[in-house]
Formats: sequence, structure tokens, C-alpha cells
Amino acid sequence: MVTLYKIPNPLSTTNTLTAGGEETMNLEEMKKQIETLVKEKGFYNKPEDIPKKLLFAFIELGEASDAWKKGETEEKIAEELIDVIFYVLDASRLACPSVNMDEMFRKKLQKNRSRQYQYGEGHRHKPA
Repeated sequence: MVTLYKIPNPLSTTNTLTAGGEETMNLEEMKKQIETLVKEKGFYNKPEDIPKKLLFAFIELGEASDAWKKGETEEKIAEELIDVIFYVLDASRLACPSVNMDEMFRKKLQKNRSRQYQYGEGHRHKPA
């Protein structure tokens, strides 16, 4: 089991370091960091900008797919996927500010686990 260590961070008291020294954050902490970045850089930051943010997420998803098809490095593909997460979390910050995305993730994961096997893509590969 990996031991996690608390690190000081003025924006959050729940960030941790893994035994390897890497910082970890939950979705709500990521939203706060993204909000700070958006304000510092003067990016779109109004509810009417939500469709733009979601479109940008879609564009980044296409870039991730393109990187994968071209055989780019895992790091390059991951960077594009992180861009998707940035835009989605930023949109969630404006679209549903009172929703805790960590709790929502847990609820949605549980909901998906309770679905029948054939729901969604499951019908393609049945277990042996």
C-alpha cells in the first residue's frame, strides 16, 4: 500500500503527496486550480461561455484521438486527455457550481456498476 503524505497548499488542505513525491488532487481541488488559472489568464469565465468550453473539450478529445492514431507517445495522448478534463471541469464549475463533482463521480460510478452487463458497450464482448 502506498502511503500518502499531507503537503501544505494555500488553496487546499487536502492535497497529498504519494510516496513517490507526486501531488494528488480530487476533482473539486482541480476545479479550484482551474478557476485560478482561468482568472489569471483572462480566459472565458461566464455562464454564457459554457458551450465554448464544451466545444473546446470536444476539440481536445479529437486531438487525443488523432495523437493515438498517429502513434504519438503516451505522454502526448495523456496531455490531450488532460486538456479535455480541464475544459469539462471548467464548464462544470460554471454550469453546476453547487454540485460536488467528487460526490457526483462516486454516484455515477455506483450507478454504472449497478447496470446490466449489456448496457452500453458491454454487448460487444461477453465474459467467458
